[in-house]
This record gives sequence, C-alpha cells and structure tokens, in this order.
Amino acid sequence: MQVLARWHDIVRSGDPSGLAEILAEDCVFWSPVVHRPQAGRDLTQLYLTGAMSVFNDSFRYVKEVVAAPHAVLEFVCDIDGITINGVDIITVNPEGLIIEFKVMVRPLKGVNLLHAKMAAMLETLSA
Repeated sequence: MQVLARWHDIVRSGDPSGLAEILAEDCVFWSPVVHRPQAGRDLTQLYLTGAMSVFNDSFRYVKEVVAAPHAVLEFVCDIDGITINGVDIITVNPEGLIIEFKVMVRPLKGVNLLHAKMAAMLETLSA
C-alpha cells in the first residue's frame, strides 16, 4: 500500500498540499465528533487539513497494522496537557487511493478538546 508511505510523508512534513493526490474523489471521512460521514475528497481534505493544524509536533504514530486494502494506524498526541490516543482506519481502493478515512479518539476529555479545536479550525479554513 504505497499510499501509506505518501500519507506518512504528508504528516511528517505538516504540509497538506499533497492530500488531493492520495484521496479518491468519492472518499468518505468519518470524524470522531461528527454524527454523519463527510463525503467527498474536498470535505475529507478539509477535515484532514484541520486535524494537521490542530495536532502539534507531539503527534506520532505508535503502531501500524496493515491488511490490504485496510490499515489501522494508532497515534498519540499531547494537546493542552491532555494525552490523546486514537486510531486512523484507512481503506484504499483498487487504484491505490484512500477511499475511506475513519478516526477514533480517546479519552473523552480528548474527544471534547478536539471537538472544540476542530470546530474553530474548520471555521477558519472555511472562511
């Protein structure tokens, strides 16, 4: 799954400009705080760009489990003194593009913090 190497490069660089080339046009993003899935490359790119802005230099992946066409990447990050732990569940289509990106986060204090920070960031990015 070559797309994972590109995803890791994007995350390491902190530059979301390469997201469009790894996301399928009909990609679906599942947020840990939004009730409905966010459908389409543009919305997925918006949410991932927001997340890359909210997470800081402490963000790192600590585990990766790959069983093509799926991958689960566990991450940790410290924001405002709260250690956030979560997983990115990624599904890739036959063309090698991300077709589904699902994020799950714990603990509840971390979910609430991310909800507030992502809402503010998405408002800024959408303006």
